[in-house]
Amino acid sequence: MKKNLSKQKVIHAASSLFFQKGFHGTSVRDIAQKAKVNVSSVSYYFNGKQGLLEYAVTKYYEEYLKTIEATLEAAENWSAIDRLNELIFTIIQYKQSKLQLTCFIQRELTLDSVFVREMVITYLAKENFHIRTAFYNVLAGKKLPGDEKDYLLMQLKGMLITPYILHNEWKDRVIGDYSHEVFVNKYVKTIQNWLKFIVEN
Repeated sequence: MKKNLSKQKVIHAASSLFFQKGFHGTSVRDIAQKAKVNVSSVSYYFNGKQGLLEYAVTKYYEEYLKTIEATLEAAENWSAIDRLNELIFTIIQYKQSKLQLTCFIQRELTLDSVFVREMVITYLAKENFHIRTAFYNVLAGKKLPGDEKDYLLMQLKGMLITPYILHNEWKDRVIGDYSHEVFVNKYVKTIQNWLKFIVEN
């Protein structure tokens, strides 16, 4: 139990520091000091800073995809629009619950960090499949010109990551658990209103 607690403290500290200072700007000593553990703990649990990053990012995406798949399974018999709305809520809620790690990962992907991209490429493909399938099911039967479905999908995917790429524009509005919850509900409603407009027009 104690080992697991120390491990979680290291992961939490690293997520916070990677978010604030970047991967290369964070030392193993920084992580150990913030987690209040011995420097050797980072090597013991993760085989160093790179191993820690791999573990944290892999765990993030494995939990993320399990959450998405559980949501889609639970909503299997729902209408296409309700199913997509529930998926959107699940995605934003998950990303917001792990805000610092989400922002760090999105920043690394935006900068085209080869190391992070290689770690997550399979996860991103699965995420894209689930979002695309749910979205195209909503648009089934709608007559749209050319590649418009693809452009609309691009807009939806953009909205799902925007708060975590432009975090500095939102950070003053989200302080504490309650405001995280408020943000999730309001932001999801904004995306759902966009979706409603697309479907009805």
